[in-house]
Amino acid sequence: MNQPIAFDDVLDAAEQLDADAQAELVAILSRRLAERGRERVVQTVAQARREFAAGQCQVMTAAEIVREGMA
Repeated sequence: MNQPIAFDDVLDAAEQLDADAQAELVAILSRRLAERGRERVVQTVAQARREFAAGQCQVMTAAEIVREGMA
């Protein structure tokens, strides 16, 4: 089984890379984070569509949504 790598160890390893490699690492991590964000949106939309199709949604005004979010 893979052992988790400590954040400090990863940071130390990144510090040993040259500037170009560090920039590429940042770009790769940014792309991966963006992709994970898109995947979460896709999952959220799919769940909302399932709930809507099952009749589990109710009509609300924008003001009601905001009030509910503040509660």
